[in-house]
Amino acid sequence: MSPDDPARHQESARRLTPARVLDVDRLLEDPRNRIVVCCGSGGVGKTTTAAALGLRAAERGRKVVVLTIDPARRLAQSMGIDSLDNTPRRVKGVDDSAGGELHAMMLDMKRTFDEIVESHADPDRAAAILGNPFYQSLSAGFAGTQEYMAMEKLGQLRAKDEWDLIVVDTPPSRSALDFLDAPKRLGSFLDGKLIRVLLAPAKVGGRAGMKFLNVGMSMMTGVLGKVLGGPFLKDVQTFVAAMDSMFGGFRTRADATYKLLQASGTAFLVVAAPERESLREAAYFVERLAAEDMPLAGLVLNRVHGSGADRLSAERALAAAENLEDARIVDQNGGKAGLRSSPGNSPDPHGSSEPADAAHDDSTPDAAPEAPDAGAPERSVDALAAGLLRLHAERMHLLAREQRTRDRFTARHPEVAVTEVAALPGDVHDLAGLRDIGARLATGRPELPEPGA
Repeated sequence: MSPDDPARHQESARRLTPARVLDVDRLLEDPRNRIVVCCGSGGVGKTTTAAALGLRAAERGRKVVVLTIDPARRLAQSMGIDSLDNTPRRVKGVDDSAGGELHAMMLDMKRTFDEIVESHADPDRAAAILGNPFYQSLSAGFAGTQEYMAMEKLGQLRAKDEWDLIVVDTPPSRSALDFLDAPKRLGSFLDGKLIRVLLAPAKVGGRAGMKFLNVGMSMMTGVLGKVLGGPFLKDVQTFVAAMDSMFGGFRTRADATYKLLQASGTAFLVVAAPERESLREAAYFVERLAAEDMPLAGLVLNRVHGSGADRLSAERALAAAENLEDARIVDQNGGKAGLRSSPGNSPDPHGSSEPADAAHDDSTPDAAPEAPDAGAPERSVDALAAGLLRLHAERMHLLAREQRTRDRFTARHPEVAVTEVAALPGDVHDLAGLRDIGARLATGRPELPEPGA
């Protein structure tokens, strides 16, 4: 079969049928599943996927909370809520005939950090920590804080045992792996050399501590003071001294949440688009989850393109467009055959092919005006048809490219169950749109049949 064979391109344009199809409804309805984590690179539809899954589970009888870390607040808009905050809010308009409920919340990173301090320190120490300039910077945007606080909030929600199902929309980090790495990074920070240096004077105490600091660490603190600034270094030392008794709690909770993610009641869904970079990161995440012994439910492939006319290959469409656009390939105007078949245009018996009235002098005053070009409307229709054929060819090339990308992922990870969602013409803005996405997720097909079909 040659590379340009139409049958080959027709075959490549067909949608991949995964070796394993992800059963979304079974995942959502199983009472043993208590946490679903939607993860993946940025811009692949994690937030919409998480919201659609939460809505579908709620309308099947489960009490659900969706935790998002989406700064664009799309989740609140699609659920008809003015705003989301650190407290779960019940979503109205959900079909609760099966006894389910849907709640939603958006992580407030600083407020979550404040809650940890307030719940694990006495009032005086908590006030000192909350008012510390270094703490305020750390809680507002220290690298990895958002991911750690997302883990912390997940642990809090699960500990309450109030929800049948928690759906987590992971942070829009540069790398989706940040969500998994956050607890370990925090532990490394708390156990790091800098923290031990800053804690040393407080641990030695009194004059001995000051002597130790002045003699043994003057060079270290001098360098840090020049790099960080004296006031800033003092703020850090004060913060570390105040937080010392809490560091063990951070590590303990981080470890507990990490184990929770490894438990059998948790399911990870990797969300991706049918593009090379997105599926490459999805493959890396699948491998990392396996290495960390975390349960992977499957892959959600968003924005998959399809066509109801995929029997017409890109090559045939382009060839037809060229025929319409270039009359030298195929005579589209009928040539002289049109003249011969027109009334009154019979050939001259003396051999002339001109019409009988064409011999009169065009220069005379009563010459008839030139007739309009009868082929112009036909040519404009041909141009429109050629444009549509070229658009179809582009679509078929896109389908073939997505097919090849999905094939590579499936060949590399045949054990991963897949469900696909079609590329939609616009964003989802309401519950009806989320409900439609949920239905598409559950069918495992990019396109749904028309009602009554």
